[in-house]
Formats: sequence, structure tokens, C-alpha cells
Amino acid sequence: MKKLKKSLAITMLTSVLVASTVLGSPYSVHAKEKNDLVPLRSVAEALGAKVSWDQQKQEITVERGSDVIVLTAGQEQAIVNGTSLKLDEKPIVQSNRSYISLHTINKLLTNQVEWDEETGSILFSNQNYEINATQFVHKLFSGNASGITNIMSQALKNTIPQDAMWSSIGQQYALLAGKPVMLKDLSMEYNDVHINAVMSYETTNAPLNIIVRFDQDGYVDDLSIDIAASVSPYTKPDYDTGNYIEEEVVIGEGSFAVPGTFTVPKGEGPFPVVILVHGSGPHDRDSTISGTKVFKDLAVGLASRNIAVLRYEKVTKEHTFKVSGQPQFTLKNESVDDVYHAMEWLQQRGEVDKDKLYVAGHSQGGFVMPKIIEQDEGNDITGAILISAPSSTFIDALVEQQKVVIDKMKTLGLPQEVVSSQEQNAVMMEQIKAMLLDPAYSKDNMPSTFPMSPAYWWYEQRDYVPAGVMKDMNKPLLVLQGENDWQVSMEQFEGWKTALEDHSDTTFISYPAMNHLLTDYEGVSIGLEYSTPANVSKKLITDIADWILKR
Repeated sequence: MKKLKKSLAITMLTSVLVASTVLGSPYSVHAKEKNDLVPLRSVAEALGAKVSWDQQKQEITVERGSDVIVLTAGQEQAIVNGTSLKLDEKPIVQSNRSYISLHTINKLLTNQVEWDEETGSILFSNQNYEINATQFVHKLFSGNASGITNIMSQALKNTIPQDAMWSSIGQQYALLAGKPVMLKDLSMEYNDVHINAVMSYETTNAPLNIIVRFDQDGYVDDLSIDIAASVSPYTKPDYDTGNYIEEEVVIGEGSFAVPGTFTVPKGEGPFPVVILVHGSGPHDRDSTISGTKVFKDLAVGLASRNIAVLRYEKVTKEHTFKVSGQPQFTLKNESVDDVYHAMEWLQQRGEVDKDKLYVAGHSQGGFVMPKIIEQDEGNDITGAILISAPSSTFIDALVEQQKVVIDKMKTLGLPQEVVSSQEQNAVMMEQIKAMLLDPAYSKDNMPSTFPMSPAYWWYEQRDYVPAGVMKDMNKPLLVLQGENDWQVSMEQFEGWKTALEDHSDTTFISYPAMNHLLTDYEGVSIGLEYSTPANVSKKLITDIADWILKR
């Protein structure tokens, strides 16, 4: 993904465009006189700034990122980041509202925005990505998202069509994380599917990371909202030789196409190739989890051993909100379809040895592997690699996960209140399991409420036992498991061994210190170590490469 990061002030600099769109209605923009007054707070907050007023000093303070601007009512001098600046016009205060000329606010915030007095809104342009993104966030969290769907792509509007629905979504996020108070950072990232405004916000509760994704026509096509976590920077593994080329690609087509990266060894091919399949949750192409990039490490490690790797953004990451609006979204939609889009793409590449095409799934990606192989009517998949993959039903794996982590917490001697909280989670998971397995319900007759969303996803695959399905398949397999993994335990690994004991072409390897993120950790893993940067085990990568290259 191409990334362009600048200071907020420079990032917000855009050119005035003749045809713009107010949240809703396209019309011609007439040039504003430089002394036209606009409400300072409304414009500044729409651009992600925090505005405060000191009644005694008659001072207005505007903060955004590292920029601090102090204005005094009736004074021509402003203080911008500690430096005095002479204004062309004085800010004024009328009826408890601060006003300033549009010309002056553009100068101070180094923007070039237009203002519509009738709607009280910044005017939108389809190419004004930074301003459109901050205004979109402001509208979403304001409690009144009137007209917000008018700047959305048709695909996103089809998913969530009403402004009122978006107002409700914004209110829910505001309750969870607080309302955005100030834009702290903004950068633009580009791939062949979306133009992404990547923003971090200070809120009333917790920091938020928000990505507003624009389509190629400049309309908002999706977004991602996450509570920010403090994570140390990723570090490159020592087995990354750099002896490869990475190419930006697009997998699939249409509304749910996803961007990806093709990592190809330098030198003369054709090379064996591995497609990487994500675990549960909305993962990026690197499978970034706190301080670790699982798929990036696998890609560069295998490429350094002359094996090409194709990885891509998971559809639930790149198209989060559009996916959430699919009432019958399935495990196949989530994790199988893009594998076959990837295989179609690879068939066109001369660097690829078509007789050596492997699929490797981590966690849920391994869980779904029998469904992937089941669809391989052309027998194009040479072999499959299951890494930390559940062998039981998904709900059984989650129930077991709770028991494992509670035992590990007790081993570590954690405070009883922490253990008790986890025990409550375990009870809740048992209740969800009972509800899921209730014969009164099915994918065609779901309960009116189900605690895990989307309910259809759960009921559609509730009876699916991957080890049982794989038992009747005849495909070369490599099954790998960390013994220090609390999320997918050794019991799941043993489930694969039992089911596949008659398979002559299956290799099983476990690693004493390896956790669920495939890194070596000498302590008892309960996930606390995830925020510390670490790299995928070199031994794991060596075993995968050896297994592929020996075939």
C-alpha cells in the first residue's frame, strides 16, 4: 500500500474546485469574498480541530494535531505555534459565537475550503479526500448524519441506505469510545481498490483509529473504526534477506475486490507459491496483530527460500461495513471465495509453477481449509498447510479456549478478580453454545437475538467439524501447532492427528515455545506478550519451506 504522510497542516492543503457537493446537493460554487464571515467553531470542528473559549481573556484556542492557534476577539494578531502572525481581518464575537473570515481560517489552517451558509456545511468535492474524511467523521459522530449517504458509493448506500441508520452507528461508537474531540494525525494511503484517509483522533474516552475508504470516483465506500492500542513498532526479522520483489495487486473484482501483495523471489522461476488465509477477525494483508505481522514474516521468510507468496486484505477488513450489511454472510464468503480469486490471478503469472500451488491457513484460515479443498474441482491445489487450526466445531474451540486461558491465569497466579472475570466469560460462552445448538433454531429459523454477530454465520456452519471433513479427503497436508498457544490448544492439534491417522501424506509438527502469533515465547502465553514486537518463528518457516521444496 502506498502511503503519503505529511503534517496535518500540509495534508489539509487542497485546491479550490469549481464543482463541489454539499452533503447532498451538487451545485456550482461561487467564489467567496475574502472577508465573508463563517462560524469558527463549526468550520474548525468539521476539519477535526478542537476549539475552546476563554471568556475572561476573550481568547479562542484552536488545536489540531501539533498545531495550536490562539485568536483574540477584536485583535489583528494571532499566535500560531508560539509565533505571532498578523491577520487580514479581526475575529469577532456575536451572540456568544465566534466568527472569522473564510479567507483567514483557510490561511491559519492551510486549507482551501468553501462554506455554504444555507446548510451550515463545508462544501464537498470528490477529490478533496482529507477534508471530506474529517467532515464525514464529524457528521457521523455529531448525532445528526443528515445527508451523509449522498457522498457514499452506491455499494455502501445499498448496504446501509438511511442517514438515520448512520446516526445510530455513530451514536453507538460514541458510547463505546467517546466522541472525537481532535484530529491528531492524518495520512493518505493508496491501493488499487481504495484511497484511504487514515486518521487518529483524541476522543472523550479512548483514542480512535479511523480509516475512511474512498472509491476511485471519490465517494466514501467503506470505513474502519478501532480503539487505538499502544504498540511498539514492527521490527524486520533476521531471515528477511530482501532477495525478493513485492508487487501491489488486486484480487477479485467489483464491490468486494481486495488489494494484496505478491512477494516473488528474485531470480529465474517458475517458483512454488503459497496463498495465505487469515484467522478470524478483520485482518490486513500482513495479519498485523499488535506488535507482530504474521503474514508479512511468512511472506518474506518463504520468499527468501525461493517460494512466492500471495497475501491480501481480508474482505472484512477492506469492506467492513459493506460486509456487515450482508444478511447471509457465510464462512465461505469470508475465507474461501478470495482463495479462488487468488488462484485465478496466479494462473496468469509466468513466475508461478502451476503444479506447486499451496494454501496455508492460520487459525480460522486452517479451520476453513476443508471447505477450500472441497471446492477445488480442478485439483489445482497441490497441498495445504494448517497452522494453529481448530479441528473441532468453532464454538467448541471457543469454549475450550476459555478453559485453557483460565488454567494458565491460575498457573501465573493472577489476582482472583481477573480470573473471576474470565470465568464469567466462560459461563457466557457455554450459554451461547447452548443457544447455538438448540434444535429449535437453525440458519433458516434463527433466534430474534443472538450474542455473536452475524448470527447467520454461526448457524450456517454450526455442525461443521473440519477434522471430520478432512478425514475423507486425500490431499498432502502439513499440520503445525504451537504448544504455548492458548487460543488454539494442543487438544485441537490432537484432534487433527486422530482424524488423519490413516493419511499417509500428512506431516505433524509442534513447537514447545510457540504461541498463537507463531512467535517463540518462553513464558506462559495468555496474550499479554502480543503487544511486544516479535517475529514468526524461523523454525516454522524453515519447516514449511522444506516441506514444499522436498515435494
